[in-house]
Amino acid sequence: MNKLRHASLAGAAITVMMLTAACGGGEKSAEDDYGKAPAGSSSKIGDGYASGSGGYGSGGASGSAAAEKNGPAKQLAVREAPGIGPVVADGKGLTLYRFDKDTAKPPASRCDGDCAKAWPPVPADDASATSGLDAELGEVKRADGTMQLTLAGWPVYRYAKDAAPGDTKGQGVGGTWSAFAPDGKKAGAADGDEGKEGKEGQKEEEKEGEKEKQPEEEKPAADGVSVKDNPALGKILVDGQGRTLYRFNKDSAWPMKFACNDACLDTWKPAKPVEKSAVRGVPEKLITTVTRPDGTKQLAVDCWPVYWFTGDKKAGDITGQGKQGLWFAVDDQGKKVTTPAS
Repeated sequence: MNKLRHASLAGAAITVMMLTAACGGGEKSAEDDYGKAPAGSSSKIGDGYASGSGGYGSGGASGSAAAEKNGPAKQLAVREAPGIGPVVADGKGLTLYRFDKDTAKPPASRCDGDCAKAWPPVPADDASATSGLDAELGEVKRADGTMQLTLAGWPVYRYAKDAAPGDTKGQGVGGTWSAFAPDGKKAGAADGDEGKEGKEGQKEEEKEGEKEKQPEEEKPAADGVSVKDNPALGKILVDGQGRTLYRFNKDSAWPMKFACNDACLDTWKPAKPVEKSAVRGVPEKLITTVTRPDGTKQLAVDCWPVYWFTGDKKAGDITGQGKQGLWFAVDDQGKKVTTPAS
């Protein structure tokens, strides 16, 4: 029996080693030992990163806080959010959000599973409008059979990391989440963007109907991945617009952890997934797609999530290289480039 037990344990160890080797196990996070939450993490704007809940950024609520995040909206209110403008809040002052991957015509929610933990759907019952609210209230049936509140047709959510009335930490997360404006559109969006949003949303719905509902990670993406010979760094990966792709030392590839959340995403934008046919100069097996805590998809290289830097103003810029000793370009073999930018 002991021999059998030892053999079983050895087999399990070999399996873990094989899985690790298959997904970037040869490198470890500079800050922790693959899976330990980064110590001393911060969510302060300007840090260049924000982490929480072991790097996932989904946040969590317990007790009465959880009940508030999952409870009915009651009477909605319109309030002024600094830097954003008028937004819609529930009866307790918590900001209400919409998701770009949902649809309003017809209403449909595409936020389930882990996404719904980070973005609790607001129940349809016990909700009423208030003065200043120009969007119609409604409801939509979710995949689990529950009814979710809609505003101007868009399913309504709260954000798990909004801890107090007036918080707007969910604004702009993943580039797909926005607080509701009083007319049901995105709060803080420019007028031209709102018009474009409606047309693009309609086009997306048409595309959904035309395709055979492929899994999200298999859908075509506009950008590709290719190799650029940079004078300072050598061969590095760039996206379809020529922007340098970076990885973050506080993320980890095995197990997958995302330490760039919230304010970090204002500066470092998750790269979009690509089709294998759009990969040039790098082994296709290194190019994969990962799912972020908010349910959005992100490009990964050698299992590491990759980003582009808003400080890079034109194709070929490498101003993000070595930022805070945490951000690095990626070479044509999927490894981080540690050479200084200058």
